[in-house]
Amino acid sequence: MNQWLSALLALLVALSAALWKPAGAPGPGPAEGETSAVAPEQAAVDEDRAAAPEEVEEAAGDQEQADEAAARAVVEEFGRRLKNVSLTAPPDIVAAGMREQYGDLVSPELLERWQRDLSAAPGRVVSSPWPDRIEILAVTRTSEDAFEVKGEIIEMTSMDVVEGGFSAKQAITLVVTRSGDRWQISDVSLGEYVYPGPVTYRNGEYGFVLSLPESWEGYTVVTETWEGLPVGGSEPVETGPLIRIRHPEWREDAPRQDIPIMVFTVKQWEALEAGEFHIGAAPIGPTELGRNDQYVFALPARYNYAFPEGYEEVEEILQGSPLVPMKPGPVRPR
Repeated sequence: MNQWLSALLALLVALSAALWKPAGAPGPGPAEGETSAVAPEQAAVDEDRAAAPEEVEEAAGDQEQADEAAARAVVEEFGRRLKNVSLTAPPDIVAAGMREQYGDLVSPELLERWQRDLSAAPGRVVSSPWPDRIEILAVTRTSEDAFEVKGEIIEMTSMDVVEGGFSAKQAITLVVTRSGDRWQISDVSLGEYVYPGPVTYRNGEYGFVLSLPESWEGYTVVTETWEGLPVGGSEPVETGPLIRIRHPEWREDAPRQDIPIMVFTVKQWEALEAGEFHIGAAPIGPTELGRNDQYVFALPARYNYAFPEGYEEVEEILQGSPLVPMKPGPVRPR
């Protein structure tokens, strides 16, 4: 009897060990040729979990593109409005123009900084050429809420609009940051100018740049003085600088044609046009090449009357409107 009970107890223990397993322990796999049956609901969950990282990555990429597009749009709209802010107007008018044109595109701190120091602000300096747009060259994300945008301000004249091309480019770097649900320009730094000609003469004192062909590399500059005489008089009543850009092959015994540029104050030019004085004996006066808010730049009458060597080249250069006015002051270092 005891032996029978012992055998029955051993059988029950063996059956319990075969049927019971701890939670999470692997069960017996399917027999060869069989497939494991998985609940459809669990299969869908497993599939969603596998796809989630790809979907998160795709969503992050879409947001990155949307943020960059928003930053680009702010910079491009800012570039279109530059010509509407005249930096040479009276300070109160400049400040009002900045608030109207830039107020929704730049941060209040940057706007206030520009209003305190107009020399650091971008905008329109002369009537022609004018800042037409900003061409974006590179956009770099510097943080979750900021981009650095490098580009060029393209300056154009009416001739450039008709014939294509540009009169000057100025490097510009902008920082665009997110403020709430908007993107705004929070910092701007202006770089050097680039001109179409491979060789340029820059005059920061009076504010103009002259583009020259490559053959003028190594030119020299000679500064003389023009004199304005009153009608019927012989004593000068007005004077000003006459800047001669001289070809590198010019020689004392074989002079070439210079490019002479007369510099007038705006008041002097108005007096000359009013006939208050004249320059030289020519029946016609100088020809205006360009102006900024302080000076007028002009070509002397009959400047090539002797037809020296190279005069045809100079005529061709001048026909291309090579002089670009800019704001008088120091030229930014290269």
